[in-house]
Amino acid sequence: MANVTVKAQFMLSTGELVSMSGTLPEGTSSELQTSTTYSTAATSIGQFANGKTITAIVQPPTAPNGIAYAFLERRGAIICVIPVAVDGVQSQPCAMPAMVQLQAGDTIQVMANTSADREFGYSVITNRGVHAIFAGTPTGAGNTDLTHILSGQSIGQSLTGQSVVQHFATSVDGSKLSTGGVLCLNDRGLPVGGCSATKPATLQPKLNSVGGYAVNLNFVARVTTSS
Repeated sequence: MANVTVKAQFMLSTGELVSMSGTLPEGTSSELQTSTTYSTAATSIGQFANGKTITAIVQPPTAPNGIAYAFLERRGAIICVIPVAVDGVQSQPCAMPAMVQLQAGDTIQVMANTSADREFGYSVITNRGVHAIFAGTPTGAGNTDLTHILSGQSIGQSLTGQSVVQHFATSVDGSKLSTGGVLCLNDRGLPVGGCSATKPATLQPKLNSVGGYAVNLNFVARVTTSS
């Protein structure tokens, strides 16, 4: 795995545009800071724009090879999932999924990957405004149950009593995905909802509200692959 250039551009509530850029390691969630081309030093988004709000994503966090997820982090928690992209494969700008007033200490975390990394990333927003990301890496034919990237919990343990109302998923596996993405299975192993997966090198993932579902304790988010 290599160190690669990751970049993003965000609009603030003040009308300013913040340019983010940095050299980040593939395969490790790392902080993306402001670009030194347009600021005197690379700083965290919370320090740079303390008290302001990100209103729009002009360019999502973008990596050259592969990318699984990104999020706005505060005191070790996910407060907003962020769409991601691969260089040269970007859609139109979009609104920030949550209007969060930034605080000093807030950071943007990005998981850049190699083009062959099979990590499956699943970003969700619930009816209570909770943002969460689940991930797992298939290694062959079979099932991979996704777990929360911070707590290691299943989707049922993490979001019980809530409903997923928006989500997007990323994967390089394409035709290897037996269900086209991720399914949420209830405690009887039956699907109650799900989300198709997008290959970022082909199409930019976008949040959608199709396939949402209520979550209970023993539910799992499962990815099934043919090889």
